[in-house]
Amino acid sequence: MPLSSSSLPLTAIDFESTGPVAGYPDDPWQIGLVEFAPRAPAFPGPDAWTDAWLHIPLGRPFNPYAPGRHAEVRDQLAAAFPFSRQWPRLAPKLLPPRILVSHNASTERRFLARLAPLTPFPCWIDTLRLARAALPGLSSYALQDVAAAANLLPDLARLLPARTWHDALYDALASALFLRWLLAQPGWSALDLPHLVRLSATTSSP
Repeated sequence: MPLSSSSLPLTAIDFESTGPVAGYPDDPWQIGLVEFAPRAPAFPGPDAWTDAWLHIPLGRPFNPYAPGRHAEVRDQLAAAFPFSRQWPRLAPKLLPPRILVSHNASTERRFLARLAPLTPFPCWIDTLRLARAALPGLSSYALQDVAAAANLLPDLARLLPARTWHDALYDALASALFLRWLLAQPGWSALDLPHLVRLSATTSSP
C-alpha cells in the first residue's frame, strides 16, 4: 500500500545538542516529536507534539558554534529531568509500530542508540535523503532550504509562530510537513514504506 494512503503512525523527531567539546560527550538538550499519519486529512495540532528540555548541568560547556537558544534556557536545562526519567512518556511515541522521520537521521539514530541502548528503532525515513532525490539541483539541503523549496515556510510560521530553526520541535515539524508534502507529489504518492526506507539509505530517484 502507498504510504500516502496508509494510516501507519509516524513520528518526526529532532534533537538539539551541546555540540562536541573536548572532554565531554555531545549531549542532547532538547527533543521535539511530532506524531502524524500520512493520510490524515488535516495536520495534527499541538496535542500530537512533544517538546521537552533534557538535563544539562549548569557549568557544563557548550560548543561555541552549537546552534539554538540554549544560552537563553540554561536554568531550565539544569532543572530538567534526564532522558531516562522522561523515557516512559516518550517511548510510546518512538517505539514500533511507529516509523521515525528525521532530517539527516544519522544524528537522531546516534542519540537514541546512546540514550536508549538495546531498544529497537528499526524503521527510519530520512527526509534529507528523500529531498536530494526529489529536489535535485538545490544549492543546499539544509532543512530550512528544503522547506523553502517546498513552500512550507508559511505553514511553519502559522503553526509555530514563536519558534525558528534549530529548535527541536520546529525542526521536527518541518520534517513532518516536508514528508507529507512529498507524498502528495506525482510519483512519490505511489511509493510504499519499504521503498521510502530504501530511498532513505540512498540518493537515487524513485
